[in-house]
Amino acid sequence: MASRALPAEVANGPRDVPAVALTFHGQGEPGVVGGLLDALAAAHTKVTVLAVGIWLQQQPELAKRVLDDGHELGNHTLHHADIKTMSEAQAFAEIDGCGTALRAVGGSIGRWFRPSQTQHSTARIQAQAARAGYPTCLSYDVDSLDYSDPGADAIVRTTLQGVRNGSIISLHFGHAGTVAAMPKLLAGLRDRGLRPVTASELLA
Repeated sequence: MASRALPAEVANGPRDVPAVALTFHGQGEPGVVGGLLDALAAAHTKVTVLAVGIWLQQQPELAKRVLDDGHELGNHTLHHADIKTMSEAQAFAEIDGCGTALRAVGGSIGRWFRPSQTQHSTARIQAQAARAGYPTCLSYDVDSLDYSDPGADAIVRTTLQGVRNGSIISLHFGHAGTVAAMPKLLAGLRDRGLRPVTASELLA
C-alpha cells in the first residue's frame, strides 16, 4: 500500500489514532545507549532513532543493534552542529554525510531526517534534505527536555503532560535519566491508552 504524501515537515501524526512516536536523538556512551535499548526490548517497544553521523561511524555495532532490535534508524546530521546557520552547501554536506554513514551500517539512508539544534526546519533546510533524499523533515510536538538531565520523574511528568493522540515525542540517547524514565514513561502512555510506535507506523 502506498503511503500518503507528507508535507516537507511533520510535527505530529493523526490526532484520531491512539498512538505516539517515540523518537530519539541518537548519540551517546555505549553503556547508556545499551541500557536504553535493553529497556525498550524488555517492553517490546519499537522507536525511531535519528542518529548523528559521527556517532554511527564511532559505534557501528550499536547502530546495527538498533536495527537488529527492530527500531527505525534515521538522519540527524553528520556533526550535530547548528544547521540553521549553515549555507546550503554546508547543510547538504551535513545531511548527505550522515546518509552515507547510515548506508554504511544499514544499507539505506533511512526514511527520516531531523535537523540538528532546531525543533523546526526552514525552507532552506527542507530543500537540502529533499536533495539528499529526505522529502519530509521529522519534527515533534512534545519535548521531554531529557537532555537537560532533570531526573527520571521530571522527564516522565513533562512528557505525559504534553502527550496526546498522534504526538511525536523528542527524547535522547546518552542520558541516564532517560533510561531510568523508560519503564514509568511507557506505563504512563499505556495508562492513557496510547501505543508507542515508530514514526513510520504513526505516519503511515
